[in-house]
Amino acid sequence: MSDGEWKNNKNTSPTSVPTTRLTPIKRNTITHEFDPSAADAMFAEDSDTQLWEASELLRQGMQQQQAGELIAALKSLQKSLQLFEVIGDIQQQEQALSFLAVVTYASGDYKSTISYAQQCLTLKKETPDPSIQMQAFSHLGNAYRHLNDHNKAIKYLEECLKITRNLQDKRSQVAALNNLGLVYKAAGNLKQAIEYQEQSLKLVQELQDNWGIEQVLKNLGNAWYALDNYPKAIAHYEQCVKVARILNNPRSAIQVLKNLGNACYATNDYGKAMTYYEERLQLARELKDKRSEEQSLGSLGVTCEALGDYSQAIKYYEQRLLLARSIKDRRIEEQALASLKVACYALGDYAKAMQYQE
Repeated sequence: MSDGEWKNNKNTSPTSVPTTRLTPIKRNTITHEFDPSAADAMFAEDSDTQLWEASELLRQGMQQQQAGELIAALKSLQKSLQLFEVIGDIQQQEQALSFLAVVTYASGDYKSTISYAQQCLTLKKETPDPSIQMQAFSHLGNAYRHLNDHNKAIKYLEECLKITRNLQDKRSQVAALNNLGLVYKAAGNLKQAIEYQEQSLKLVQELQDNWGIEQVLKNLGNAWYALDNYPKAIAHYEQCVKVARILNNPRSAIQVLKNLGNACYATNDYGKAMTYYEERLQLARELKDKRSEEQSLGSLGVTCEALGDYSQAIKYYEQRLLLARSIKDRRIEEQALASLKVACYALGDYAKAMQYQE
């Protein structure tokens, strides 16, 4: 679930809208999505002109957020919030504030996320909506995690988890447990991180949610990798790649294959490392992902050297050098040249090594 923070200012002081395009940021956080059917119910029978306008702006902002049009969504939702404040509709203010937290979290504006989430929680209602409270605590916890305030992040995500359990909302429990795991990992408490993420994995497997399973497996692999427990990291990464294939999600697979190859290399299983690096290289070329391609070529070269196959290592390094020059990356070019010289010297081909002198 995503979380947000809110400043202690009034609702009538919206966050300023940046002039550049906002791009959604990809993270390991699992976010909670609003139910579109529930959203439709919000907008029913708004006969009052001002209320109808506010509701339409809210609907528009939600649609823009889901389409990734974050600046437009921010503007629509802020206007909607202002109108709902004038009307005095607390319930709709909650909805607008919650979506503002979603938008600002997606764009990486964590301080604004905190501000909106706090405003949402401080609205005076006789019967607060637990699902909205759950959202707000989730936004707060994740935003504080990104700001490296781990104690506050844990505090709010535990509140979120408590509500998900009271609501018997398994999907939201999955998110809360996963995100608590991410906080504990960031704080260096890897054993606690794994405990939460294993609980999350069990639930998401019960739900047969492959997208969630893929994300939690990746996070568990990362936690075991950070503990230098490479066999367990490999086991989780391999499961993750299998699910990514089922989902036809090469973007995710390309990330995990890198860690999978590295974990195999760390256990001296160079043959298996080669297999995963080669698979990553193929995917990178299919996706025209130059950065992943050059990384894969470098990893393959290093692994060939570990296997004592310097001739093959040179071929990979030469491809990396050509790629670095094509994308005009001087740093990678220097690395490729240095690798080529070392491999040529190891092979005893001093004449060729001289060709790569800068």
